[in-house]
Amino acid sequence: MTVQTLDITEATRPLAEYAQKADLGPILIMADGQPLAVIIGAETIDLEALSLSTNPQFLSLIEKSRKRQKKEGGISSDERWHF
Repeated sequence: MTVQTLDITEATRPLAEYAQKADLGPILIMADGQPLAVIIGAETIDLEALSLSTNPQFLSLIEKSRKRQKKEGGISSDERWHF
């Protein structure tokens, strides 16, 4: 799947047109060379994953887990199957 990139200054068409094109692949909207927004076709993404990826509480939990793993270590991929 190819990601289209579009500068915000060039995004002059109605939102509906961009939304229809999002079925072909995500459209990354840029502002001053930085990512600003993404238009993604609803059929191409898991809505639960999208919800979690933007949930501040879930993101905080992931960050705490990463810090703990870095500090205390973790288990290998092979070891996880022995639990």
